[in-house]
Amino acid sequence: MNEVKSIQLGLKENWKQFTILVIVNAFVGGMIGMERSIFPEFAHTVFNIDSNIAILSFIIAFGLTKAFTNYFTGRLANKFGRKNLLLAGWIVAMPIPFILIYANHWNWVILANLLLGVSQGLTWSSTVVMKIDLVGDKDRGLAMGFNEFAGYLSVGVIAFFTAYIANRYGITPYPFYIGIVLSFTGLLLTIFFVKDTRSFIQHANLQNTLPDLTNVFVETTFKNKTLSSITQAGLVNNLNDGMIWGLLPIVLLSYHFDAKQIGIIAAVYPMVWGIGQLFTGKLSDIYPKKTLLFWGMFIQGLAIISIPYGKTFAELVSLSTILGLGTALVYPTFLSAIAEASSPNQRAETMGTFRLWRDLGYVFGAIISGITADLFGLHNAILFIGIITIISSLIIKFRMPIRVQVERECIEVEQVKRILFQRKKLVLIDVRSYEEYEQSHIPSAIHIALNDLKEKIKLLDSHYQLITVCGKGGGRSAEGANLLRQFGYKANWLCGGTIGWYEKSRSHL
Repeated sequence: MNEVKSIQLGLKENWKQFTILVIVNAFVGGMIGMERSIFPEFAHTVFNIDSNIAILSFIIAFGLTKAFTNYFTGRLANKFGRKNLLLAGWIVAMPIPFILIYANHWNWVILANLLLGVSQGLTWSSTVVMKIDLVGDKDRGLAMGFNEFAGYLSVGVIAFFTAYIANRYGITPYPFYIGIVLSFTGLLLTIFFVKDTRSFIQHANLQNTLPDLTNVFVETTFKNKTLSSITQAGLVNNLNDGMIWGLLPIVLLSYHFDAKQIGIIAAVYPMVWGIGQLFTGKLSDIYPKKTLLFWGMFIQGLAIISIPYGKTFAELVSLSTILGLGTALVYPTFLSAIAEASSPNQRAETMGTFRLWRDLGYVFGAIISGITADLFGLHNAILFIGIITIISSLIIKFRMPIRVQVERECIEVEQVKRILFQRKKLVLIDVRSYEEYEQSHIPSAIHIALNDLKEKIKLLDSHYQLITVCGKGGGRSAEGANLLRQFGYKANWLCGGTIGWYEKSRSHL
């Protein structure tokens, strides 16, 4: 209990540990960037593989193992600890560059990408969950923006450098030396500087008003309108990313761009995606997440549909930039929205389920785009993926609620007392008449009559959790909490009201 009392949630309060995790995630992203711009040429030059679906098999291997590892990482994070899973991910990553350097058959490349998927699932999922543990509700979107910024900026930077090295020194082995440095450094940073964050969950539960899901997998995948809408968009986002990863370098090769130009075009997209999230992450703390998700997916779809019509280097760099901006809008928003709609106890598992489906998008994207490209041509494959992305944006628009629905009708007296004891940001608002309030009220409650609440709502701090109170609970307090939620406040009403508060107090004497 003393450990929980000493914990403070927030980005500012935990900035040192948060910064370490951001740096670690940059090394995690770099492991993907090592392959990002050179693998189609690597397959063709070293192994004489020309079939689109055969080349994309490395993405299928990566996506499958990363997806299922994400799921089990979410389920196991509470049991074994976030740091232990992060360490395991780096240990799995260490052989990957050596396998690629010495591979004499394409099957070794597939094995390396199976390991890369496991490693990414363990490392990226762990850093995401740890950052969410640290920051609490207030700056969750900003935190996810920093996380994804570090990871995907690193993807872009390393993609550019591997392409540059390949163009100057050959496709192998020099580009893969980068992976050796990344994996060993990431492991050492984790061992000596990262601290586990499991103890933060109990603290977050003191402020939680969301009910636990009956079946996390089913609710996140199908039933819960918020969670399942976000999940399908995550799947489609990585579906189109898998296509860009595998087919865009092939298209650029057909336009006779050299390795350096391909590296720039391929790197601009994840770099804009990464840098953009520094701003879009904070936007998801301010503006409705549904709006950001819709426009992000819609912009992606338009950019992808335009790719077959871009011929010059400048045009394709511009489209890569637009695609990066669209992806930047959705990526931190996915994670903060999933976290917002999940109770702390189930957050890691809910996040794992979301990331399972999201990264299966790599598998579906590689298979669909590879088969479509072989049967109908590269341009038609790209157009098809763009149309799927636009359909996904429409699902967000017409199915996802504007805000997370808080299904629990009221918050219990004991839970409110625990939050107040921790001196967290909570305000009790007595919505009865002034005469009723003067006759008897909870000592820490302020008074705003229900009839005056709408007029005075702008005086309330949106960063605080608001609890409305009446005499017996329900009635006016439920109406007041509903009004506050309509204006975007995190609000609930007190079970049992003022009478229940004093009855609970007397029962503990």
